[in-house]
Amino acid sequence: MTKLTHPSEALFEGERAFPIIPSCEHFAGSEKLISKALGLQDSIGPVFDITCDCEDGAAAGTEKEHAEMIVRVLNSDLNRHKMAGARIHDYTHDAWAQDIEILVPGAGQVLSYITIPKATSVDQVAEMIGFIQKVARQNGIEREIPVHVLIETHGALRDVHQIAALDWVQVLDFGLMDFVSAHHGAISATAMRSPGQFDHRLLARAKAEVVAAALANGVVPAHNVTLDLKNEEVTYSDAARARHEFGFLRMWSIYPTQITAIVDAMKPDYSEVIAAANILLTAQQAEWGPIQYDGELHDRATYRYFWELLQRARQTGVALPADADKAFF
Repeated sequence: MTKLTHPSEALFEGERAFPIIPSCEHFAGSEKLISKALGLQDSIGPVFDITCDCEDGAAAGTEKEHAEMIVRVLNSDLNRHKMAGARIHDYTHDAWAQDIEILVPGAGQVLSYITIPKATSVDQVAEMIGFIQKVARQNGIEREIPVHVLIETHGALRDVHQIAALDWVQVLDFGLMDFVSAHHGAISATAMRSPGQFDHRLLARAKAEVVAAALANGVVPAHNVTLDLKNEEVTYSDAARARHEFGFLRMWSIYPTQITAIVDAMKPDYSEVIAAANILLTAQQAEWGPIQYDGELHDRATYRYFWELLQRARQTGVALPADADKAFF
């Protein structure tokens, strides 16, 4: 019996595949909240990442102890799914290098990513990534530690395409509140909420530019938080608009009830998942040559689209058809 070629081998020869990561990123600052979030991964499933926050989570003067706490928790049995990263301090803060010197040697093998906030230029981001790489080499960590970069300043938006092209960058995060604040009152505070955050032209332009830069460089674009903590419908609506109107593939959560709303809003439509499974199974039998399905022509271009969709569906907890699950996963 001839072994069928897997889509990851057939469709991306010599190319770097697009990252397939969870559509929700949940922020937690304290040890209590980080532990609670790790417990949620067990109860609702590994459908979201956790960002352990050094920047806003550490009280002034306790930066070292806070980073050490994150290392301890990430190396504990609580971190069953190994789906947690950390946000470090920004470039102007004395603790940013210290964060890296603690997190990388201590948790470099399990750290899902490192998030860099408040960058103001591509040179700044490149310097910080270079330091992460240096510390990793010095400590015998050979894996590439993904880097997420917050685009929340005028300078970062100006350099966003160059930032997205840097080695190790996996995600561009749009930081709404700092970006609005940087406009010195020209953008009203109401634009930190919907519908203003999507309709204000300066914000719509910035979000579209972040998504375009990310996708052009094989990087995941991530949307900002919803400030309304308790209304899941507002979170769902924001996530749906971010996904379908702007092309964001990931969104931040800052309250546990927001997680499911974001995942549900961003998961692929089930009818498209079924079509993707059928098309890929047929294409695999045809050794990835052109096929007809439901009266339409499909080839490697559409196969790539549907393969990424199928992976994203599985990542968000969508049940795949059994034959596709067996063939591809």
